[in-house]
Amino acid sequence: MGTLTDIQIRNWIRARAPVAKSDGDGLTFTLSAGGTSSWVLRYRLHGKQRELTLGRYPDTTLSDARKLATAKRAAVQQGTDVAREKQRSIQEATHAWTFKRLAEDYLARAANNLSPLTISGRRQQLRDYVLGRIGHLPAKEVAPSDIVDIVERSGHKSLHVARLVLITIREIYAHGVARHVVEANPCTHIQAKAIIGAPPSRRARIMLSDDELGAMLPALPGIGRSNELAVKVLLATCTRIGELTRAEWSHVDFERKEWTIPPEHAKNGKQFVIPLTNQTAEWFMELKLLAFNSKYVLPIRIRQNGREGDAPMEATSLNAAINRMCETLGDKCRRFTPHDLRSTARSHLAVLGVDVLIAERCLNHSLGGLVAVYDKHDYMAERRKALTLWSNKIRAIEKGAQLVPLKLVASGR
Repeated sequence: MGTLTDIQIRNWIRARAPVAKSDGDGLTFTLSAGGTSSWVLRYRLHGKQRELTLGRYPDTTLSDARKLATAKRAAVQQGTDVAREKQRSIQEATHAWTFKRLAEDYLARAANNLSPLTISGRRQQLRDYVLGRIGHLPAKEVAPSDIVDIVERSGHKSLHVARLVLITIREIYAHGVARHVVEANPCTHIQAKAIIGAPPSRRARIMLSDDELGAMLPALPGIGRSNELAVKVLLATCTRIGELTRAEWSHVDFERKEWTIPPEHAKNGKQFVIPLTNQTAEWFMELKLLAFNSKYVLPIRIRQNGREGDAPMEATSLNAAINRMCETLGDKCRRFTPHDLRSTARSHLAVLGVDVLIAERCLNHSLGGLVAVYDKHDYMAERRKALTLWSNKIRAIEKGAQLVPLKLVASGR
């Protein structure tokens, strides 16, 4: 060994002509026609000629190449095929379980047990807060400190989101342990309250009284016609804000006066058909005029690649509009959220004498127990009567009148 010098190597590189020069004992400097300069160790094992690339020059210096060649020759003398060993290491690294791969495997398998909304939420949490930081790392190399940092950073956006992020990562690693991809769950001893504090006490749902509805409904025009109609539809149909913001016109049948919520939009992952009263159908018709050929019931206009696109309205936009209106109402109406409209509707259905079973189905709540097992009737006619009664009350309150509660039993009488 030791026949080459750095001066010779630099001269060959400047000349830009392909060369292969031996430094002795199998170590060779090569320069390709494309200008790539590398160190190659040539050796024989079991009668076969083999080659191992040690590195590129000048990243791997002449001195470093000689040291590497000495170590690899010693391994060859012990019967190790160093070229095959390097190839195997590269293959293992290429096919290693990164955190991103483990997460995708978890989501694919969990789809059979979790609702589409939950899967969608976890994908969003991973995309926005996790994959950019640890997605490329081997899953087994992610440390608890990495996860604490992610939870802490996501907590700056929302404490609730931070807790959901931790739950998602914990579930992914539990899946990884079960599949023997990782040996332990790095989330085992991580508690969200130690990072972002204990969760706040759960806010009680609000039932808006007749007086509050009487103040709120006439004030709705101040938040814009689309927002006004959205609030009225949520109140009259007992639906969730996400179900309405993602609704498409293909889901609304004006002839049958029905709005179908597809499984992927429903919290329980099951299709649900909502009967539309005459008044609610009119609100949907007006929303269709305001949608300007959008496929969404509540669209927003977006710009993508310099062109205008179509997208559903964000739920937060309606929240903000409601907050502004509540500020102007002062003590005439408590501050409420779109979800409070569901609890308001449920409470007023009870006041109106609607049977508890019918009222629960109006909110698409599971009947539970033996009722859910044996009673497959969905009470469409009864729900239509109940929602009509509730819709009439909304109209009466908006006009300043009052309705006398009526008794509506499951039979429809």
